[in-house]
Amino acid sequence: MAVKSAGKKRKVFQLAAPSARAVYLAGDFNEWVPDGRLLNEGENGTWKTTVTLAPGVYQYRFVVDGEWRDDPRCAEKTPNGLGEENCLIRV
Repeated sequence: MAVKSAGKKRKVFQLAAPSARAVYLAGDFNEWVPDGRLLNEGENGTWKTTVTLAPGVYQYRFVVDGEWRDDPRCAEKTPNGLGEENCLIRV
């Protein structure tokens, strides 16, 4: 019998980066590992991945060819203590 993931939801993360060679997703849901979650390159240089998350608020950023970047589609951000901001996603 399969165990259900109580309340977990699939969230899509995507970034338009047509000239990128590699785009990763890093956040507090994966210990901020900068190369922990590779996004798949789709049409028109849009990179995408889906992550299953439990209810809560998570911080994240993209890593494009080794450079940390914000999600331009994210309206809610919080200071990260490094002089920049992290994006927030609510599940």
